[in-house]
Amino acid sequence: MVANICMYVVHLAASARYLDVSEYGEFAVLLSAMLVLGVPALALQNVVAREVVLGRDERRLRRVGIQTTLYVVVLVAVATPLVALLMRTGVMTTLAALGAAPLLALIAAGQGILQGRGEFRTLSWVLAAVGILRSMPIVGAFVLGAGPAGGLLAGTIGAAVSAVVVWAVVGKVGERVSDAGTVGVLSVVRASQVQLVLIVASSVDLLLSPRVLDAESVGVYALGAIATKVAFWLPQAIGVVFYPRLADPARSRVSLRQAVAVVAGVGVVLTLGAGLAGPLVPIVFGDGYDELVPLLWLFAYIGAALAVLQVVLLSAIARDRTRVAFVTWIVVATEVVVILTVAGSVVGVAATAAVAVTIAATATWALTR
Repeated sequence: MVANICMYVVHLAASARYLDVSEYGEFAVLLSAMLVLGVPALALQNVVAREVVLGRDERRLRRVGIQTTLYVVVLVAVATPLVALLMRTGVMTTLAALGAAPLLALIAAGQGILQGRGEFRTLSWVLAAVGILRSMPIVGAFVLGAGPAGGLLAGTIGAAVSAVVVWAVVGKVGERVSDAGTVGVLSVVRASQVQLVLIVASSVDLLLSPRVLDAESVGVYALGAIATKVAFWLPQAIGVVFYPRLADPARSRVSLRQAVAVVAGVGVVLTLGAGLAGPLVPIVFGDGYDELVPLLWLFAYIGAALAVLQVVLLSAIARDRTRVAFVTWIVVATEVVVILTVAGSVVGVAATAAVAVTIAATATWALTR
């Protein structure tokens, strides 16, 4: 919760005070693009945690973490000019955002070891520290008037410091040596396509918004997406704690039902709360965001459904059944087509995203069970 609150503070500070609507749209879009390139990091953490649960040699898992980080460096070099062209952003600003992706892989490898061991107290402090170190420099850069590029660069520097902190903690915990087989980068690749479809599903509406909306509407949508992020990331700790159980063949089915029930319950509460909070949007952020008043609940619902989808896909990784993600890929592809050809307004894009994630979560859960 500390880590999530820190990121919400970043978005609130950016949208309410330090960036105008169009600048905030650029900032939010590039953050979403960085999350897409951070997919290998998410996959790496889950794969490392799964293999630790199964008793693999942690020295070899650390080497897999380093290899994955190097591959992400290459991916960033290739993707930066392409993202800048697609999102209509400056190359250096784009690089400032995407440069955090390899650092996230380093962070994730260390967190995966702690998660797989069930060291949740230590992991909780690590997650909080990483959240603070990654987000507070961004706010500081905004205060100094650095704009979107400066804020994104500050966040990347904060990620570098976070990586040092994480591995210092993992080093104190020590490592477990085993003769059991280990995992290769290919396992991370398989898990990455599952994490990728989740991140794409959670970001594609915002990423495509500059293509179908004007600059001010993109800013409005980006602010609404904060409610999506809240509902999506707030129950994240549930998946973190349940994941080792999902990787245990004896408890995986029961644990999946329990996790989905808890996450869905949290989502209902957040969606209702967002509906009640809608009228506060123009009071807090100004009249430029009036359009969000009747729509805030819809953005929260998108995040709640994404949180359920996340738990289901995490179960697929934990049980090494990553092929079930094909259903979500099909749904996301359809969503892209609908947004680009039909949805031409904030409500149109949001409604398309809501329907798509509902179908994806329901269908994928049916296959995973």
